[in-house]
Amino acid sequence: MDGMTIAGVRPIAELVDLYVIYEDGTPAHLQVPEGAEPALSRPGRFVSAEEYGQRLDELNVASTAYVARLHEQDEERTRTDYLELRRTGVRHESASRMSGYTGPAVEPAEEGQS
Repeated sequence: MDGMTIAGVRPIAELVDLYVIYEDGTPAHLQVPEGAEPALSRPGRFVSAEEYGQRLDELNVASTAYVARLHEQDEERTRTDYLELRRTGVRHESASRMSGYTGPAVEPAEEGQS
């Protein structure tokens, strides 16, 4: 990875990429002057670029699954709120707007059939 250059400033040394996985599983990418032995801010271990990339992939998969669960829960909540509003006689358009439900119009009696 190319380091940042500033006009009129000479780098002391070439930068090298180091990769860390901290004890809590957090990955980190450090750029340090070649030959430097950086102190880690908390317990962790230096790893290869490949292991670092694998950890990032694991975190991306977990994050994607978590966001999908949040969307499912949100859809369930908005549909439940929508149906409760419809049961009280609120029209579809108003119930959708108030609940955030974006699905098709559903009559409360149809809810078990969907």
